[in-house]
Amino acid sequence: MTKADIVNEISKNTGIEKVTVQKTIEAFMDTIKGSLVKGKNVYLRGFGSFIVKERAEKTARNISKNTTIIIPKHFIPAFKPSKSFVTKVKNNVK
Repeated sequence: MTKADIVNEISKNTGIEKVTVQKTIEAFMDTIKGSLVKGKNVYLRGFGSFIVKERAEKTARNISKNTTIIIPKHFIPAFKPSKSFVTKVKNNVK
């Protein structure tokens, strides 16, 4: 499902214009991105959490040059679904 599909589905179910729904979804995503960039997690009860995970420093190999490189500690965005969400998917997806 794409963003356009989501906009169409919400518009159909609520009767709100597609343009308004699209602006709302864009604002929602921008708010979440902005919060994660600031290092703040976003919790949506019954859906899940958008969190910032810390990746530790590690040693890796560049196979083509046969050298060792150090990848520094860094942070990545992640999504952790709620237990009820996970249960619903487990029980309904075949």
